[in-house]
Order: sequence, then C-alpha cells, then structure tokens
Amino acid sequence: MLLFAGLGNPGNRYADNRHNIGFMAVDEILRRHSFGPERTRFSALCSEGMIAGEKVIILKPQTYMNESGRAVGEAMRFYKLTAADLVVFHDELDLTPGKLRVKVGGGHAGHNGLRSIMAHCGADFVRVRMGIGHPGDRDLVSPYVLSDFSKADWPWVDGLCDAIAGSAQWLVKRDWPRFMTDVAQSVSHSR
Repeated sequence: MLLFAGLGNPGNRYADNRHNIGFMAVDEILRRHSFGPERTRFSALCSEGMIAGEKVIILKPQTYMNESGRAVGEAMRFYKLTAADLVVFHDELDLTPGKLRVKVGGGHAGHNGLRSIMAHCGADFVRVRMGIGHPGDRDLVSPYVLSDFSKADWPWVDGLCDAIAGSAQWLVKRDWPRFMTDVAQSVSHSR
C-alpha cells in the first residue's frame, strides 16, 4: 500500500494557486484511475483506489500547507505505513515551470509543507517535485506561490498533471527513473 499526499491549501480562494499544484496532480490521478469518493479523514480529504494492482490512498491535507504533516502523519500511523510508503506531490521553486523530478529523502529547502511532513514522518519519503519557477527575488516567493497560475500557464499545468496521472503505475512500482522519463516524454509530446 502507498500513500500519495498532494500538498496545497484548502478552499476556493487557493484552488488555482501555484502552491496547490500538488492538489491538482492528485486530483488528476483520482479522476484518471477511478478512485472512490473523497471523504474527510485524518484532517484531510481521503480517497482509496487501485493502481497497477496495488492499493493507493490519496490524501489532500485540509490543515493548510504549514501543517500538512499532521494529516499525513495521522494517516500513516492509521495504515501502519513507513516513510518509504509515502509519495508527496508538491510545488518546486527551483525547477522551471513544467519540469518534474523525483527525489527520495533530503531537506525541505524552505518548503513549509515538506518541513511539517518531515517533523511528523521523518525525511526518507518520496518527493514528486513539480516545477513552478522562481520569481527571481527571495522576498517575492510568498506572494508568488500564493498567486494563481496565469492563463498562459494552464496548458503546461494541465499537461504535467495529465502526464503524472498517466504514468502513476511507475510510482506504484517504485520505478522513479521510468516515471520521470514517461512524464517528460508525455509533456514534450503535448507541447
């Protein structure tokens, strides 16, 4: 069993924010793979389904980004999962828009959602880092991540989320290189 945690902030006010691309990615996985209905559990929206013959729990913490670890930690304890069973989908300032990288373990690089998850679950989980670009000035980071994607951004955002959902079986099989390759090929074909 795996736990896929998409990071974002709850509510319509934040729905189209750059910081919410983690929610967007897991929403597309939910839709594409016909997961069950979302219900509120663990201070999160939670859904169960199957991908590549393995049970997957999708979690969208409703605790706001800075407290994401509370919801993720509660779900992991309930299902008796380890950090190796956790895949976190999140925005990444240090990657150009539309780029994706998978990383196991490491630091939080100032990302408060990752910082919270590390405090509750340890650091050795899988991170699906989705590039949103950097505003160029450290002082502009907070307003940038909390602003909506522009109209011009939506084709690559939708393409990236679609490619992630289409390649999710490689995440379940823990084949990170194949997942990254498939996503990159899908994204390049959709441009």
